[in-house]
Amino acid sequence: MMSLLGRPDVDAGEVFVNFNQNITSLAVATSGSYSLYSLGSVDSTLDKIYHTKSDDLFLIERLFESSLVAIVSQRAPRKLKVCHFKKQSEICNYSYSNTILAVKLNRERLIVCLEESLYIHNIQDMKVVHTIRDTPCNQLGLCALSSSSDHCYLAYPGSVTSGEVQIFDAINLHAKTMIPAHDTPLAAIAFSPSGTEIATASERGTVIRVFSSQDGSRLFELRRGLKRCVSIVSLSFSTCAEYLVSSSNTETVHIFRLDRSAAENNDHGKQSGDDWMGFLSKTVTSYLPTQVTDVFSQGRAFASVTLPEAGVRRMCAITTIQKQLRLLIASQDGYLYVYSIPSIEGAECQLIKRHDLRLDDNYAMDVKVDSPHASGLNSNVCIGGAAGVPSAAAAGGAGGSSEGKATDKPGSSNAGASYASAVKGDEPAGSSSSN
Repeated sequence: MMSLLGRPDVDAGEVFVNFNQNITSLAVATSGSYSLYSLGSVDSTLDKIYHTKSDDLFLIERLFESSLVAIVSQRAPRKLKVCHFKKQSEICNYSYSNTILAVKLNRERLIVCLEESLYIHNIQDMKVVHTIRDTPCNQLGLCALSSSSDHCYLAYPGSVTSGEVQIFDAINLHAKTMIPAHDTPLAAIAFSPSGTEIATASERGTVIRVFSSQDGSRLFELRRGLKRCVSIVSLSFSTCAEYLVSSSNTETVHIFRLDRSAAENNDHGKQSGDDWMGFLSKTVTSYLPTQVTDVFSQGRAFASVTLPEAGVRRMCAITTIQKQLRLLIASQDGYLYVYSIPSIEGAECQLIKRHDLRLDDNYAMDVKVDSPHASGLNSNVCIGGAAGVPSAAAAGGAGGSSEGKATDKPGSSNAGASYASAVKGDEPAGSSSSN
């Protein structure tokens, strides 16, 4: 039996890796500890900004460059802990009715994803402002939260039989749109940095689509491959929003360039007089079945990387580091790869550096924490007991008669001040100016 509802990587004892929202930091959890790294000088060194012993973790989310981290351990998979890592303190913790499958953060909201529900917290005080109940069974905890405060959208699967994406406005707390993205169930979803676009991939894994998150219109259709179906593991827009990168259970990472000027020209039916190849393609495809013409119209990978081994889960990101565009690949066998991205389509990405995440380095700053409870900043709150009703332990917490009633504020007034400083980023630890 697979534990943690579809997390074979956890069962295999692999390294957990996760980038923060603007790709300035990397979180790494190994057996019995976790670390945070700054990515500002990753071409040459990987600077460790925080390290501590902990229970084995399977979820870590850092809020941008702030000191706020949200963690979930294997020992207590139903409990979310929110910590101020620079002050070495646990601010609050919340317990839920089922295993936490995903946690997402931005400067306005914290999202907790369970198998059949989503909890939306106000990140300023951690009160539950809304609960989306009875969602389609979501064993992998698939969801995405835009990092933008202006377009603060939450996306999650709308069906277990097809690739429907539900877009929810997490600020105004209402459903925004439903996108019928694929014929088969979703495998990956990701928002652009602005939150105005969303990329999707299905379980088949051959086609990636990009839609407007505001009206659901299709903007791009990208073909990852023709020969075989794969499981898409990671899907991410670049921080400049000009590229999209995907990784799968194969050894290949694909980079797509999102040419919005070409897409606009196509939408308006513009075609230059000497574009005879476009004319020929249009003429030929008019006589072919729809499935074949779709292949002609789909974008191909701008560049790709072939890694040593298939079957390894990898998280990918594209960002600008020291004014250079870089592809970062963090793998759950314990390595971080840094590649340059070519300016010419079809050229190879060049490996710049490979960091071993399992080794201590000379830049480590190990912080010893005797007990997160010593400072008295934790607040124990239970959310969603049987049938969504808070348990007796949650006295004064979320109300059972309506969705998203406010829960207790974290800890004491000192805890509130600590929490506010972490959210606002008043005391960023190891922040990077790479972007």
